[in-house]
Amino acid sequence: MKNGIRTTLKNSTGACGLIAAFSIVWAQSVWSADHPGNNYPINLPPSAQLHYSIKADRSGLTLVGEATVNWQTSDSGAAYSITSETRAAIFGKILEASSHGKVDSYGLAPDLYEEKSRNKAPAQARFNRDSKQITFAESADVYPISGGEQDRTSIIWQLVSIARATPKKFVQGSQWNFFVAGRHDADPYTFTVDDSVTLNTPLGNLPTIHVIKAPPPNSKDQRLDIWLAPSMEWYPVRVKFSDADGDTIDQTLDQVKKTP
Repeated sequence: MKNGIRTTLKNSTGACGLIAAFSIVWAQSVWSADHPGNNYPINLPPSAQLHYSIKADRSGLTLVGEATVNWQTSDSGAAYSITSETRAAIFGKILEASSHGKVDSYGLAPDLYEEKSRNKAPAQARFNRDSKQITFAESADVYPISGGEQDRTSIIWQLVSIARATPKKFVQGSQWNFFVAGRHDADPYTFTVDDSVTLNTPLGNLPTIHVIKAPPPNSKDQRLDIWLAPSMEWYPVRVKFSDADGDTIDQTLDQVKKTP
């Protein structure tokens, strides 16, 4: 039960910038003490290992790499585990992240999110189901659990599961709201379904649904673009992170293997 990212980069200076880019994902400034639960139908995708090529533009430097993402659920479908690993050619492992939890009526229900990045202390977000609170190792912030909360690693797979369950509602202009925990706090996310587009990938021309998590107006927050392929179990075939300063990390699927 795993989900991993393994990345090999070829520029040591740029790799330092990429460490920070992977470590700071979708950071926002709004602190929310309360939030509504989000209960969407879900249909979990089959367990699989997905391999991506990565291109990153950081401070005018272009870096290339590769990523392996593993997604798997338990045989009963009652639990999941996602892990990720990022490597640079000179630095070795620069980032690990994982999400482990159960599957309930709201979908993926994380118990523990962990993130370890080079030159930073490990961070944890705990979803305490008994006390119905989200707590963090790096801060004193506490958020209530209302149902449907996600973490930075689980959110894409929760979105995939919703799209598989509600393809007729997953149409241009529809919006999907979540509450997402990171290293030391949590924030509301809104994903908007954009257009249908055929992507030219190493696996061929794939019809996809483009989904966007855009930052608020006049915000310097990060934008997230995801392209899901209905013909391939709705797996994410492209994921792109874009900073306000123009830096980007873009990964494209080039291999997929379903696993038991």
